Amino acid sequence: MQQKIFSVDEYIAQFPTEMQNLLRLLRATIILEIPDAVEVISYGIPTYRVDVNLVHFAGYKKHIGFYPGPNALIKFKSKILAFKHSKGAVQFPINKELPLKLVSEITKYVLIQNQIKPSKKQPNEI
Repeated sequence: MQQKIFSVDEYIAQFPTEMQNLLRLLRATIILEIPDAVEVISYGIPTYRVDVNLVHFAGYKKHIGFYPGPNALIKFKSKILAFKHSKGAVQFPINKELPLKLVSEITKYVLIQNQIKPSKKQPNEI
C-alpha cells in the first residue's frame, strides 16, 4: 500500500533526482504565474487553486503530465501539437527540455479565464 502524500514537497521527493529537478522547475513556473495559488494535493497530484483548481501536474517514468483543462488546450492547440496530448492533458517527455514558456502561457490563460466569472443574476435583477 502506497503512503498518502500530503504536500507537494513530499510528492516531488518520491521521484529520482533528475525527475525532482524537472518537477521543481515546473512548480516554480506555475507559482510565478499564480503566486496567490494554494498548493494542494488533489487526485493524488500537485494542484494549484485560486477559488477552484486551476492546473495540476504529475510525474511519470518517461514524461510529466500537465493538466490545465480542455479549454486551455483548445486555446493552445497549435503549440501542443508536438506533444502527446488528450482533451485536458499534455505530456512533456523528460528526455527533452521542458517547454516552460508554454507552461507559463497556459497557466496565465487558465488563471485569467477563471477570474472572468459570468454573473448569475438576470439583467432585470441588477
